[in-house]
Amino acid sequence: MLHFDSDYMEGAHPRILERLCETNLDQNSGYGTDPHTEHAKELIRAHLGNDAADIHFLVGGTQTNATVIGAVLHGADAVLAADTGHINVHEAGAIEATGHKVITLPGKDGKLAAADLEDYLRAFHGDENWPHMSIPAMVYISFPTEYGTLYSLRELEAISDVCKRYSLKLYMDGARLGYGLVAKGNDVTIRDIARLCDAFYIGGTKVGTLFGEAVVLKNDKLIPHFFSYVKRIGAMLAKGRLLGIQFETMFTDDLYYECGRIGVERAMALRAAFIAKGYKPINDSPTNQQFFELPNEEIDHLLKVATFELWGPRGEKSSVARFVTNWATTGAAVESLAAVL
Repeated sequence: MLHFDSDYMEGAHPRILERLCETNLDQNSGYGTDPHTEHAKELIRAHLGNDAADIHFLVGGTQTNATVIGAVLHGADAVLAADTGHINVHEAGAIEATGHKVITLPGKDGKLAAADLEDYLRAFHGDENWPHMSIPAMVYISFPTEYGTLYSLRELEAISDVCKRYSLKLYMDGARLGYGLVAKGNDVTIRDIARLCDAFYIGGTKVGTLFGEAVVLKNDKLIPHFFSYVKRIGAMLAKGRLLGIQFETMFTDDLYYECGRIGVERAMALRAAFIAKGYKPINDSPTNQQFFELPNEEIDHLLKVATFELWGPRGEKSSVARFVTNWATTGAAVESLAAVL
């Protein structure tokens, strides 16, 4: 059986497993105070070009989103997101559980537009009844988006500018960041993200680690005592070195970017195979998620040999299917899928 369901079906890159085994019997202090975690932070800061970046490691994406958003927002504060944003659709109300509303705006191919964001904020602040409403204090975006699309540098700068003018924090979900940074046509660097966003995270779970996300705060003034906040909500991993070692390995010899490149290369080969068979992608995703509207008969045929997800409810005659590649997807797997189209 072939598997294109998600980008975390395998364990971890072999170099991470090797490093974990090599250090298995080393004794280290807990909660991320070990030398491996400190070294991982130094390596990431060097990539960001920001020695003042405040870096913390958490276990998974939903935990990270809820922790960071919950720590930044206060009182009646709310977060703005595209209607297709992960925090709105696929996190089972995790953000609302922190006591903060997710306010959605229509997105296009998963992206927020700066103009739409400004229109909403202008209308909000022009309403005399705004004290009775949830107050927008943060903008949530993802890179890549839920549809595999990317913000251009110009789009990201425009959103950042709106956030600054209205005193909102800009937070980026980077669950698949490694695939976005190396995608063809991308003009956003990790240093651009560090410069324009108040907070973001470098996704590991979907880009080659066993688990783990690296939270980057522009400085330690954004969320004072973040360590204590993480501890209070039960998100602290006692054996923090397990996170530190993985990101230390990922940011040595550019392994993180290499994992991203493999996933994107396999996705482009898969995309080409579908197009060669006459199936059109529903958008221009240059990353490791590819979406196609397929006849239901073709979907049922493919499900006999491969697993993948339907993106939304099944239609009467055709449905949108999502195929995901990653750092471990082989060329042979893509060729085998193409052979049965």
